[in-house]
Amino acid sequence: MARRPPNKPAPMPSRDDVRKFIREASGRVGKREISQHFGLTVEHRHALRELLKSLSEEGQVAPAGHKRFTAPGRLPDAMVVQITGTDTEGDAIAKPIGWEGEGRPPLVLMAPEAKGQPALAPGERVLARLRPIGANKYEGRTLKRIGETPGRVIGLFRQTERGQRIVPTDKRSKAEWTVPAGEENGAEHDDVVLATPLPTTAFGLKPARVTEILGKMGDARSVSLLVIATHDIPTEFPEAALAEARRAAATPLAGRDDLRHIPLVTIDGSDARDFDDAVFAEPHAQGFRLIVAIADVSHYVPTDSALDRSAWTRGNSCYFPDRVVPMLPEELSNGWCSLRPDENRGCLYVEMIVNADGLKQSHRFGRGLMRSAARLTYEQVQEIEDTQAETHLPLAPLYAAFRALLAARTERGTLDLDLPERKVVLGEDGRVESIAPRPRLDSHRLIEEFMVLANVCAAEELERLVRPCMYRVHAPPTDEKLDNLRTFLRQFDISLPAGDQIHPRDIDQVLKKVAGSEHATMVNEVVLRSQSQAAYSPENIGHFGLALAKYAHFTSPIRRYADLLVHRALITGLKLGEGGLTPEEIARFPDTAEHITATERRAALAERDAVDRYLAAFMADKIGVIFPARISGVQRFGLFVTLIDSGASGLVPLGALPDDYWVHDEATQTLSGKRTRLVFHLAQEVEARLSEASPITGGLMFQILQGVPARHATSPDGRPGTRPAPQSTPRKSVKAKRGGGRSRSS
Repeated sequence: MARRPPNKPAPMPSRDDVRKFIREASGRVGKREISQHFGLTVEHRHALRELLKSLSEEGQVAPAGHKRFTAPGRLPDAMVVQITGTDTEGDAIAKPIGWEGEGRPPLVLMAPEAKGQPALAPGERVLARLRPIGANKYEGRTLKRIGETPGRVIGLFRQTERGQRIVPTDKRSKAEWTVPAGEENGAEHDDVVLATPLPTTAFGLKPARVTEILGKMGDARSVSLLVIATHDIPTEFPEAALAEARRAAATPLAGRDDLRHIPLVTIDGSDARDFDDAVFAEPHAQGFRLIVAIADVSHYVPTDSALDRSAWTRGNSCYFPDRVVPMLPEELSNGWCSLRPDENRGCLYVEMIVNADGLKQSHRFGRGLMRSAARLTYEQVQEIEDTQAETHLPLAPLYAAFRALLAARTERGTLDLDLPERKVVLGEDGRVESIAPRPRLDSHRLIEEFMVLANVCAAEELERLVRPCMYRVHAPPTDEKLDNLRTFLRQFDISLPAGDQIHPRDIDQVLKKVAGSEHATMVNEVVLRSQSQAAYSPENIGHFGLALAKYAHFTSPIRRYADLLVHRALITGLKLGEGGLTPEEIARFPDTAEHITATERRAALAERDAVDRYLAAFMADKIGVIFPARISGVQRFGLFVTLIDSGASGLVPLGALPDDYWVHDEATQTLSGKRTRLVFHLAQEVEARLSEASPITGGLMFQILQGVPARHATSPDGRPGTRPAPQSTPRKSVKAKRGGGRSRSS
C-alpha cells in the first residue's frame, strides 16, 4: 500500500466520506475524531468546520451538543428518557424526552438497575447512557434518577395557612410542592391538577406552576383523568387522524363475500359501545360449523396513515369505570368499525368445522360484508339459556358448540385460575356506589372459547402461508419460580413433576386438588405469581397458559394493535385486497412487539391504579371499621391484606404488628414472631381495622387484630361483613411505635 510522503498533509475528505463516517460511528463524534480518522491537521480546521456546518444545515448530520454531531435521528450518548413500561423480561422500556425527529421515537431498552436499587417505574425519568443496538433501538443504563425534578407534577391543590401547596399523587413522592401567587391558573382547594416545576435555587419546597385542572377530588370521575395523566396515556388524536376518520364511509360489497344472510350476533357487556366480533354456529355433518366475524379495521386504517401512527402510539384501548381511552377515534371505534345490528359492516371472518369432541377439523378465512342480527349482552344470553326461553336467534347451537370446545380445552389441560375480579359501580353523581364481584357466566366463557379458536386459526394460517405473524406468547415458569412453587406446595403434601418440562395440566391438577378448601385462594394466588407474563413477539414460543403451540390475537382490532397487524398479514397472504402488510412494517415487527407489549402493561397498570383509587375513595369514610380480610401478600416489611367483601387491598406495616422479632420466610410465604409465636401466612383469614385511606394515592393502611379469628359481624348501619372498631385499642410498646419488630429474610 502506497504511503504518503513525510510532511505532506492528508487531503480534505469529501462530504460523502464525512457523512458516512458520522453515520457509521457508534455514537456522537466531533472534529477531533474526524480529524484523527482522516489524518487532518490544524490547516484543515476552518474547512472542516464549514463542511460540518453545511452538512448540519442540510440535515445530513444532526448536532449532538458540545460541538459534536451524529446521524439524523440518532440519539446522543446520554439524555433524559421516560419509562413507559416493561418488556417480556420485566426490564424497563423508555422513550426519549422531547423527541422531535421524524417517524416514531426510538425504543430505549433499559438495563436492570444496580443491586439494591428499586426498579424503574412507568412515568419515571432518568438520565441514561445510550448505546445503539439496532435500527431505531438503544440500550440505556441509568446514570442518575431525576424523579425529584420531574418534567411535570400531578397532585392535589391545597390552600393552607402556609400558602398554596400541591400534594403529589405518586406514592413514591413524599415532598409537597409550593405554588407561588399568580401561578395557580384558577385552581381551587381540592382540585386535582397538572403542574410544571419552576426554576429555583432556594432551599425548601420546590415551586411549580399549575397548567391544567383535571377535576375535583371527591368526584370519582376525576380519578381516571388523574391515572391517565400519571401513566402518560395519550388522550388527544392528531387532527390529521381525526380528519381521516371523518372521511370514512360504508364498506362496499365489491370483492367481498356476502354474509348478510347469516344471523351473526354480537355478545358483549351491557356497557360496551364497540362491537368488534360476531359469532354464529349451526350443526354440521362432522359436528358444528362456526363463524367468527371480526370488524375489518384494516380497510379504514392503512399502514403509515395518521390513524395508523396514532394507533401504534397508543397500542391498545384503556378501560376505566367511567370512560374509555380508545385506540381509534370514535367515528371508527363506535361507528364504521363497530358491528352494529341491522347495519352493513365489512369484516374478516373465519369459518371453522369442529367435531363433536370440540376438535377443529378445518378452517377458512375470507373478507366479507355482514349484517349483525342482534346486539346481545352476556346476561341476556345466559338468561335465555338458563330459562330455555324461546328466541328466533340461533343461540342453542352456540351453546352446544361451546360445550364441545370446553370439553376439548379440559382434555388439552389448560391453566384455569380461580381469582375473582371486582367491578367498580359509579352512581349518576360520579361517586363510587358499590364494589361488586364481576360475574363469570357461561356466556362469557362461550365467547372466550370461540375467540381462542379463531386466534389459533389465524396463527396456523399465517404459518401455512409462510407469512410473518405477531404471536401472543406465554413462556413457561422459570426454573427459579418452579422451585419456589414446589417448596410452597410441599406444606400441603402436593408435588409437581420433576424437571422443567412442566405442562399446564400439571398445575391445573394442583388447583383442582385444593378447590373448595381453605387453601384454595392462597394456592391460586401463589400459582399466579409463579407465571411469566404474556407478551407479543414475531418469534413463536407457544402459549403455556392455554397449552397451545400456535396463538395470535385476531379478534379485537378496534382495541389492540396486534390484531390489526394479524389482519394485515392475512390480507397480504391470502390476497384479499388492499390494506395488507408492507415490507417496512414487517421490518419493524420486533420493535413493534416490544412497544405494544409495553403499552398493554401500561394500560393494565393504569386500570389497576384507577381501581385502587376508587376503592380508597369508597373506603375514606370507614376509618376505624373492622373488616373480614385475607392476607394477600407477605413481605419482610409487612403484610398485604385484601378485604373479602369489597376486594380492597392495603398494607399492614411491620410497625402495626405486635412488638416482636419477625422472621420472613419467602419459600413458605410466612411472617413468624419469635416471642409471640404468631405466624401470618398467605391467604390466612384475619380481621383488619382500617387505619388510613388516601384517595390521592390509592393507598390503604390496616392493622391486624392478632389472635382474633375472622368473623362476620354487622355494623350499626346493617352492612354485612363489617363492624365498628372498639373505643380503645391495645396499647403497643415503645419499640412497636418506633417502627415495630425487626425482620430478616431466611
